[in-house]
Amino acid sequence: MLMDTETARETRPIGARQTAGQKSPDVLIRTEELWKTYVMGDEEIHALRGVTFEIKRGEYVAIIGPSGSGKSTLMNMIGCLDTPSQGEYWLNGKLVSQMDDDELARIRNKEIGFVFQTFNLLPRATALHNVELPLIYSGTPSAQRLEMAKSALEAVELGHRMTHRPNELSGGQRQRVAIARALVNNPSIILADEPTGNLDSKTSEEIMKLIETLHERGNTIILVTHEPEVARHAHRIISIFDGGISSDEQIR
Repeated sequence: MLMDTETARETRPIGARQTAGQKSPDVLIRTEELWKTYVMGDEEIHALRGVTFEIKRGEYVAIIGPSGSGKSTLMNMIGCLDTPSQGEYWLNGKLVSQMDDDELARIRNKEIGFVFQTFNLLPRATALHNVELPLIYSGTPSAQRLEMAKSALEAVELGHRMTHRPNELSGGQRQRVAIARALVNNPSIILADEPTGNLDSKTSEEIMKLIETLHERGNTIILVTHEPEVARHAHRIISIFDGGISSDEQIR
């Protein structure tokens, strides 16, 4: 239950900085003056405008903003799917811009668990095989990955549906498979992009309760959404507008 917002809410200074020499070991993500600029003919489009923030290990953070605000661009930066035009992104104490392709691929496979609105499951593969995929890419031996995938499905309460294909599962069950796949490598970060966007309200609430359970177990959760009611499940909300941070509030 949310505490009274006047007493519980702690507003963080927008754009508060911490220099490299002051990095705290509990800071998992740190961005400094991130800019992303696209050139369209003679025009420059600034998708991000000097975004600076930190996320500590074990936090549950929602990044919220309307369409075109820059939140999807920021999500791609956090997930190491895109690079900034200017600024620095530190992940687990390492400067991402100094990583080579192999290290970035390893991070995307093992350090970050992605959960997408559209599930992104292989239609002809079973739930178990879909969850195994990150382990196959990382070269995990067959017997070990089978046990890890089973354990991940059991953690999202789908142990009884391991042999079912996506078209034999409900939308909520498919999202649970996607979450199990994100969890299977025990990543540092669960990055969920509009995880309830294709679900009805009852199923959405079930998925949000599952994400809260993952946070209680120690996972760092970053939730990207345009829906205020979804963002309120997080413990901290970073609002993005016109490429910059408009507010950064601790709500629990």
